[in-house]
Amino acid sequence: MEFNFTEHQHVRYNPLKGEWILVSPHRLKRPWSGQVESTHEDAIPPFDPNNPLCPGVKRPNGEINAQYSSTFVFENDFPALLPDVPEASGASQTNEELFKFEPARGTCRVMCFHPRSDLTIPLMSIEEIKAIIHEWIKQGVELGDKYDWVQIFENKGAIMGCSNPHPHCQIWASSFMPNEPRIKDLYQREYYETHSRPLLLDYVNAELKKQERIVVQNSHWIVVVPWWATWPFETLLVPLRHVIRMCDLTSEEIDSLAEIMKRLTIKYDNLFRTSFPYSMGWHGAPTGRKAHSNNQHWQLHAMYYPPLLRSSTVKKFMVGYEMLGQAQRDLTAEQAAHKLFSQPEVHYKADENVK
Repeated sequence: MEFNFTEHQHVRYNPLKGEWILVSPHRLKRPWSGQVESTHEDAIPPFDPNNPLCPGVKRPNGEINAQYSSTFVFENDFPALLPDVPEASGASQTNEELFKFEPARGTCRVMCFHPRSDLTIPLMSIEEIKAIIHEWIKQGVELGDKYDWVQIFENKGAIMGCSNPHPHCQIWASSFMPNEPRIKDLYQREYYETHSRPLLLDYVNAELKKQERIVVQNSHWIVVVPWWATWPFETLLVPLRHVIRMCDLTSEEIDSLAEIMKRLTIKYDNLFRTSFPYSMGWHGAPTGRKAHSNNQHWQLHAMYYPPLLRSSTVKKFMVGYEMLGQAQRDLTAEQAAHKLFSQPEVHYKADENVK
C-alpha cells in the first residue's frame, strides 16, 4: 500500500511556531452527531440607536460617538490594558523563579470599519476597505512609537464571541510581546540566521511553485491555506515581496490588499452561503523599543481563523486532544484550499439580488 496524503493520517510541521499538527483525513467519513449552530441570520439594520458602535450614539461610559462617515477609532470603554500601572516595588516582587511577573502596560482601542452596521468587508467597496487599511497603518505607527507590540485583530460573528454585529476590530498595544508573535520572532530569526532569507518569503515562493494550496492571488499578495493549517479553512495572507510592517506598504500594495481581502472574504461567505465567522489579525515586526533592532527576519502577514467545519451549522472545537496533546484536523489543507478556490468571486447576496 502506498501512502496517500488524502487518505492516511500524518503529522505536519509549522516552521513559524515549531509545532506539529495531526492530520486525519480518513475521519471525514464519520457521521456527525455533535453540536450544530443555528443558520438563522437576523436582519441587521444599517443604523441602530441602541448600538454603542453606531455614529452619534451614546456609549456605556456616557461618551457620544462622532457622526463618522468612514472609519472611527476610540479608546475601549472596558480595556484589558491600561497605560499606567505602579512599578513593582522590592516588597511586592518575589524574585522567585517559579513566580515571575512584570507589570503590563498598554492601551486598547476599538475601530469601526464603516458607519453602517449591515456591511461587512466582503460587501464593502474597494475604497471603503482601503480606508480601513490606511487607518490600520495610522494606528500602528502612532501606537508603535510607544509600545513594543501593536495587535490588530477582528472577531467576526457571534460564534467567535463577538458581542456586536457592527463591523469593527480591536487594536491592543502592549509594553511586551505576546506569546504568539514572540514565538514567531524566535523561529523566523533562527531561519534567517541559517538561510539569510525570510522564512515566510521562502514559503510563499515554494507555494507559488507547488500551486497546491493557493486560494487567491494578485500582483502583490497571495492567500494560501498553509501546509500547517489548524482550523479547517484557515488562511494565510502574505505580500509577495519582503515587507516587515504594514506601514512599509506602497500605495499599489494597499490597493491590491483591499482587492484581495474582498475576494477572500467573498469566497468565505460563499462557501456555506453565510456571513462567515472568523478571528483574523496581523503580525509584523515589533515596534517601540524593538523597532530599531534588526528585524529583517520578519515578514508581514495576516491570519484568518474560521471555526466552521462541514457547513454553516457545524464548527470545529479545540478540546480534548487538541488542548492536552496537539492540534488535529480532518480536512487536509489541500482539500480546504480547493473548496475555497472553487468559490465564485461574486457574493451570494449579490447573486440573490439579481435573481
